Amino acid sequence: MQSDVKALGKFSHPNLVKLLGYCWENGQFLLVYEYMQKGSLENHLFRKGLAPLPWETRLNIAKGEAQGHAFLHTTEKQVIYRDFKASKILLDGDFNAKLSDCGLAKLGPTNGNSHVTTSTIGTYGYVAPEYFATGHLYVKSNVYSFGVVLLELLTGLRVIDMNRSNNAHNLIEWARPFLPDKRKLNKIMDPRLENHYPSKAAFQAAKLILQCPESNPKNQPSMKEVLEALQQVNAIKMKPKGSKAGAKHTATATQHQQQDRHPPGNSQRYGHD
Repeated sequence: MQSDVKALGKFSHPNLVKLLGYCWENGQFLLVYEYMQKGSLENHLFRKGLAPLPWETRLNIAKGEAQGHAFLHTTEKQVIYRDFKASKILLDGDFNAKLSDCGLAKLGPTNGNSHVTTSTIGTYGYVAPEYFATGHLYVKSNVYSFGVVLLELLTGLRVIDMNRSNNAHNLIEWARPFLPDKRKLNKIMDPRLENHYPSKAAFQAAKLILQCPESNPKNQPSMKEVLEALQQVNAIKMKPKGSKAGAKHTATATQHQQQDRHPPGNSQRYGHD
């Protein structure tokens, strides 16, 4: 908790949860954060009983995440968020996203080094493979984790789910062949979106996801570049109802959504009720 105080005490940004105060009470060190009315992104994506997030809200959340990371990455001493996942993204009353639990953050490399070496902290599925394997933490390790969360936003599926069939336990690996193909992409989009999203925007987001989990950090975009790509995605709007293009999109998307959301030959459904 003391690390949270140090980290959050140094930085202030609209996409970082504000630390309001702290105290020692009944033998416990307590932190007081700003109240985030809508709770975590994890709950809204995976918890039963909550209304599905519309496309525009999902994009706004993704932009908020990217803005928070871009800020941390461009401070005088680069800050790397080590346990980034959907449960650490909190939402205010307007569904604006803020990064929480910064106590696990790590200062970036210095003296011309490409990485810092540290103990591996994070959640399997979200952690960049090179960090998991070697303990080498790069600034762009956050880019991998961001790509995972963006894929969860598109599909409505958890990155790791052992209840799915063997070839789909890992969402990144299962979804990879679908992402570069517009027609295949429609099959894995969250059906709770009910086709209310621009297919061109979804495809641009899918291409961004493909750039994020590169095994070599040198080939990954920076978080600033990720943010710029998301702004371009956000500029793509739905065609007005009744337009020829809009009607064609709706018919095509409906046809694809009626098909199973998994590869041919596999009878298990991967979605969540």
